[in-house]
Amino acid sequence: MRFLMLNWRDPKNPKAGGAERVTLAYLSALVQRGHEVYWFANAFEGASREEIIQGIHIVRGGGTGTSILAARKWYRKQPRFDLVMDQHHGIPWYAPWWAGTHCVAYIHEVLGPIWDAFYPWPVSAFGRWQERWTHWFYRNVPFWTASSCTKETLHSHGVRYVKQIPYGVDTVALPELDAKPLASPLRLAVVSRLAPNKRIDHAIRAARCLVDRSVPVQLTVVGGGEMEAQLRKLVAELGMNGSVTFTGVLPEEEKDAVLRKAHLLLHTSQREGWGLNVIEANAMGTPAAVYPVAGLIESTLHDRTGVVSERETPESLAASIQSLLAHPEKYQQYRVNAWERAKTLHWSQVLPVASEWLEQQAAGRPSPA
Repeated sequence: MRFLMLNWRDPKNPKAGGAERVTLAYLSALVQRGHEVYWFANAFEGASREEIIQGIHIVRGGGTGTSILAARKWYRKQPRFDLVMDQHHGIPWYAPWWAGTHCVAYIHEVLGPIWDAFYPWPVSAFGRWQERWTHWFYRNVPFWTASSCTKETLHSHGVRYVKQIPYGVDTVALPELDAKPLASPLRLAVVSRLAPNKRIDHAIRAARCLVDRSVPVQLTVVGGGEMEAQLRKLVAELGMNGSVTFTGVLPEEEKDAVLRKAHLLLHTSQREGWGLNVIEANAMGTPAAVYPVAGLIESTLHDRTGVVSERETPESLAASIQSLLAHPEKYQQYRVNAWERAKTLHWSQVLPVASEWLEQQAAGRPSPA
């Protein structure tokens, strides 16, 4: 079979993130099952027009506002595809109306308030409005997502069928848990693209709150992005230079070492499709402390594999962490629960299910009503 993924970014795009990591895993699995797989994405400076990554044919063309036209022009010259996967990041590719074949819509999250983090009013208001109506426009197209929160929102916007498949991770869970008592200083980690919607400043402020409550901390921020300079300035303003370390983007092995050493992963995003780094941390025997937002309340099971704060504030997150410090036996149980759950979310468990569903869609087998 022939598959095509439409996504604004590909794995080599400087702004690629978790969405591209997940997409790469799904498409690589299809290649391994003997299918021919293409990925059309925006062009970017220094990128070749075409290349092959893990057996996937990467094709680049156009940019913001023009890549849909570039994709259509390229598509008309191709042999028929059995399935086109239209990946939405706020704005879709409208493939069901020009591809002439079976299509599914792939979505990581409904952006909603994330529009406000990137664009001023009235652009943000228009973005939220068009996103909602796009879902209604796509209401008869099968959707595919990881989070039940996203699934429920899509249904509320009129979408009739949504297939939910949880994300997997490449991180192999530790063969056994090593000892990690809640000793001072409390070691915290953030692993994220440093973008406005990730609210890394909230994690830094939560660390400051803990220090103000006489809890010594060491916060390690792993990742890069456009907010780094502002975040470094905030650390200095809060007098946290000795307590916060920025590592930049790390190779997987070094990132895993940070997660393994940390007592807790912090995640303060506005919302997530799932929260891959939560499960990666869990595989290293590290629970997470997260905000009560879509995606994160599923990747972290409150009072089982970590803690979910009551409110989306640094003070609330700090209070949840401080409360946990008073119950070290509960923390150790979280570690075990998180580690055991991470084993079930390795890609080896997830990809066969996803691949079979995509093959069914490509074969034209109708999704249940």
